[in-house]
Amino acid sequence: MVAEVADTGVAADELKQFVERIERLEEEKKAIADDVRDVYAEAKGRGYDVKAIRAIVRLRAKEPHEREEEEAILELYKSALGMA
Repeated sequence: MVAEVADTGVAADELKQFVERIERLEEEKKAIADDVRDVYAEAKGRGYDVKAIRAIVRLRAKEPHEREEEEAILELYKSALGMA
C-alpha cells in the first residue's frame, strides 16, 4: 500500500505524512509554551515570585523519593560548606 518513489526508494506519501504530523505537533507545542508563559506572567502580575513557582513546578514533577534524595544531598552539601 505504501507507494515508493522509484528514484529514491523512499515512500514519499508516508514521509510527507510524518513531516506534517511533526509540524502540527511543533505548532501545538509552541502554543502550549506560549500559554505557560502567559500563566507565569499573570502570576508575576499578581505579585507571586515566578522563580519560586518554577521551582515548585519542577519539584512536583518528581517522584517523592527523588525529591527526598535531592534534598538530602543539598542539605549535606550546604552543611559541608557551612551554610546550614
